[in-house]
Amino acid sequence: MDFIVKTFQLEKAMETGPDIQDITDDIAVSVEKSRIRDGVVHLNVVGSTGSLTTIEFEPGVIEDLKDAVERMAPRGMDYKHELAWHDGNGHSHVQSALLGPSISICVHGGRLQLGTWQQVVVINHDNRPRKRKIAVTVVGAAG
Repeated sequence: MDFIVKTFQLEKAMETGPDIQDITDDIAVSVEKSRIRDGVVHLNVVGSTGSLTTIEFEPGVIEDLKDAVERMAPRGMDYKHELAWHDGNGHSHVQSALLGPSISICVHGGRLQLGTWQQVVVINHDNRPRKRKIAVTVVGAAG
């Protein structure tokens, strides 16, 4: 078996945050294109006001996550970031940092190793619409 590394980039148009989009199918397509059977896919959202995680992508859970993110770092609070930049998105940077910009998922038999109700999501936390870029790196053995 050969060890390979393949890279891809996704781009998602997103609404003002918190906006959450399911990217599981996009990631599965990248893994399929890579021809890697066993390894890992690593994802990184480019930018300091976006994050990645997994969740059950259904309306109730999505609203619960949005509410939780807002409780962790609510908009309208005094953020030191505002003193320097005056752009109204101090909360966005903190929310993103708390959830994190990257995630890795095992690949076995050419398939993402996710639970039945587990989807990969990208989140825009910014106070304006953004085109979020997600760097995708698939590493492993070809079949």
